[in-house]
Parts: sequence; structure tokens; C-alpha cells
Amino acid sequence: MSIKNTSRIRRAKKSRIHIKNQESPRLSVFRSSRHFYAQIFDSVGSKVIVSASTVEKDLKIDSNNVEGAVSVGKKIAERALENGIKKVVFDRSGYKYHGRIKALADSAREAGLEF
Repeated sequence: MSIKNTSRIRRAKKSRIHIKNQESPRLSVFRSSRHFYAQIFDSVGSKVIVSASTVEKDLKIDSNNVEGAVSVGKKIAERALENGIKKVVFDRSGYKYHGRIKALADSAREAGLEF
């Protein structure tokens, strides 16, 4: 693994220690060089309740840009509200809170999720 990825994983572990103390589900994001993924885990972190990504055919987005992150944020919020999840804890997975990560969080908030 590269030093960049190792550092990101280390930061993610540190933040997840604090997230585990809270009882609400966790909205976790992952970004690759080509796609953007978001999942909501239960409070224990063992079961995926809802997921959305740019790989899905119904989103019709091919690139990993801010527009793709916004659409994934809206879709994850819609699916979470359908399953009765209103409040989540945002797990940015060690990424900095700007750009695509911030766009996903803002669009999920606008669609009805509470962080």
C-alpha cells in the first residue's frame, strides 16, 4: 500500500473509535479513482442497511466528480428515509472534508438526513 493510503486508513481508524461510541447508524463513504460509494451500516457496523454508488445503472453517471457525489448523496438519503433511518453519523473514512466528500454530505442533508 502507498503511504497516502496507509495514512488515510490510520486517520479513519482514529475517527471510527469515536463513532462507535454513538448509537446511531454510520454513513461511510469511499472514493476510488473512477467511482464513488456510500453505505449506511447499523450501529454495530456489521450489517449494511442501505448503499448507493456511481456504478449503479439508474444513476447514469460515469465519472467520479462533484456531480456524481451529489447524486449519490441524494440517492443514499432517499433510500435511508425509505428504511426509516433519519439520523446518521458521517464517517468520511479518513478523507478531508472538502470537494466530493463535502458535496455528498451537503446533498444528503438537503435530502433529509440529519448528521
